[in-house]
Amino acid sequence: MTAPEVGERIVELRVQSRADRLRVVRAVVAEAARSAGASAPCVRDMVIAVDEACQNVIRHAYGGRPDGEIILQISRLDDRLIFDLVDFAAPVDASVIRPRDVTEVRPGGLGTHFINECMDEAVFRPPPAGAGNRLWMTKRIE
Repeated sequence: MTAPEVGERIVELRVQSRADRLRVVRAVVAEAARSAGASAPCVRDMVIAVDEACQNVIRHAYGGRPDGEIILQISRLDDRLIFDLVDFAAPVDASVIRPRDVTEVRPGGLGTHFINECMDEAVFRPPPAGAGNRLWMTKRIE
């Protein structure tokens, strides 16, 4: 499969799979969204979704190992921002990744729900050669 059209690349960020790196990820996402003209609520949604996706990579794909790498590419295509998130962990079975029932009261487990609520699209795509997983998220700039 060929790589999907990515439009104008805004930024590429590479971070280790460590929770303390998420502050940098959130700041970069917020600045990219603001510079693209997104409203404050739209910026918030993008930050929440990308942060949750990165947390899932750190916790689940890398199992908390701090030596993994996460690559985030942010691009603009027309009126959308595209967030292309790649890791090098073992491939996951995307068909079993589902948000838990939000009426079930317990901590955790809502990352996928937040991602789906905040983004217009969130799909796993074939990763580039040598990578483990690739999550492709898009959000219309509002």
